[in-house]
Amino acid sequence: MTFDFATPPDRRDTDSQKWQKYAGRDVLPMWVADMDFRSPPALIEALHRRVDHGIFGYARPVKSTVDAVVQAMEQRYGWKIEASWLVWLPGLVVGLNVTAQAFAQYRDEVLTLTPVYPPFMSAPKHSGRISLQSPWQLQQGAWAIDWEALERTVTPQTKLFFLCNPHNPLARVWRRDELTRLADFCVRHNLTLCSDEIHCDLILDPSLPHIPTATISPEIAARTVTLMAPSKTYNVPGLGVSIAIIPDPVRRAQFVRATAGIVAETTTLGFAACESAYRDCEPWRQELLATLRGNRDFLLDFTACELPGVKVEAPIEATYLAWLNVAALNLPDPVAHFEKHGVGLSDGAFFGSPKGRHVRLNFGCTRATLAEALRRMKLAVAALT
Repeated sequence: MTFDFATPPDRRDTDSQKWQKYAGRDVLPMWVADMDFRSPPALIEALHRRVDHGIFGYARPVKSTVDAVVQAMEQRYGWKIEASWLVWLPGLVVGLNVTAQAFAQYRDEVLTLTPVYPPFMSAPKHSGRISLQSPWQLQQGAWAIDWEALERTVTPQTKLFFLCNPHNPLARVWRRDELTRLADFCVRHNLTLCSDEIHCDLILDPSLPHIPTATISPEIAARTVTLMAPSKTYNVPGLGVSIAIIPDPVRRAQFVRATAGIVAETTTLGFAACESAYRDCEPWRQELLATLRGNRDFLLDFTACELPGVKVEAPIEATYLAWLNVAALNLPDPVAHFEKHGVGLSDGAFFGSPKGRHVRLNFGCTRATLAEALRRMKLAVAALT
């Protein structure tokens, strides 16, 4: 069976945050991590069946939904999890905020590596915790951890480490030796580890398998909260379904207590989408990956040949997000400049990069849309000369 990744859906004048941002303007939105592809046909059919049932009361996952998640983790990653480890959430960012409240007290510190997805830095602050950041290093064309800087940054008040695996926005897949060293770091400093693995099903380099952080050792599994969701891979973020996988019963109870009274329940349609995504949609996911690999390669070639002053500094190993260095353009506000020429990008400053240095581009769209966006970016660069 083949799937349509070539026809751009018309999302104008819909409830799409991505497209509403530029309503009434000729700007292609390439910012938020929301793909311009229809979700898998099997998943849409599952939603139709659930809607046809006609009742949308308070929901709990049925056994087949739980089984779909458990089986997917084992089949894809060799990770044998138990149903009792799952805590259902209405969103992954909710999970980050709950984790900060569950495992750090007021004025305690939460450590992460930057640049990083903005909620990694904002979630601790929402409840009076302190966000600590240690920067990635670019070494010989690859992003690397500055282990010495990491050791200098951690303090006795640091209680939690936020990990992005694979890493957004650097499109970086973690290697086993790195995860092992990070696990040792967390054990030595008695840190709970929160591993956001929402992009784990979007590995573009087949030679780099995703390794769930909790599989590194029993010691790190006992202190790890893994956050998963079908939202990025199957393009269903609006259905609000995510999962915290917490093997240790004490930490799981702490996490659940922190949700009390403030976290909404997962919806009936969210459960239906999650089950179908993990059970029925593997052929669609494989074709999506092929499409994204082609888009990535097109983007890399175009950037190298047609966009002087714009660089992809390291391999794009995962996700559909490209981290572009635009420092050579000497723009005080790169996002505003590209918007004037019809392309909406994410500002790297939101991720912890210095203002004017980076932008993030979402290439989860049809090739025609990507080609048009890059054509407009070429015009934007040419306008500077």
